[in-house]
Amino acid sequence: MIERYDVNEEWAHTGIIKAGDFCFLSYCVGNIGGTIEQQINGAFDEMENRLAKLGLTLENVVQMDCLFRDVWNIPVMEKVIRERFNGKYPVRKSIQTNFAHMGGENGLLFQADAVAYCG
Repeated sequence: MIERYDVNEEWAHTGIIKAGDFCFLSYCVGNIGGTIEQQINGAFDEMENRLAKLGLTLENVVQMDCLFRDVWNIPVMEKVIRERFNGKYPVRKSIQTNFAHMGGENGLLFQADAVAYCG
C-alpha cells in the first residue's frame, strides 16, 4: 500500500510517500534567504516536522540527497548533522545545482531529500 502526505496540487508534488517499510521525503527547505547554516537547519526542521507526522525522527533517516548552490558548504552541513542526528548518520550524497527558485542567488542555497525507515 502506498500512502501520500503533504500533497500540493499546485506543484503536482507530494512531500512524503510511505511505501512499505520506507518513507520518502522531498523538497525539505527552510529559512530561505538566510545564511547557509540557517537554511540547512531550516531544511532539517522541515524534515523533522514531516517525519513527526508519521511518528518518526531524524534518527529514522537512512539516506539523504543534499543539494547545494555551492557544494563547498558541505562542512557546514556536516556540523549541523553532527548536532542534530545524535550519531545516527544516514548515507548521503551531495550535489551542486542552480535552483529554479525565486530569489535567485540570494534565495535557496540548500535542499534535502530523504528516505526514512518506518517499518
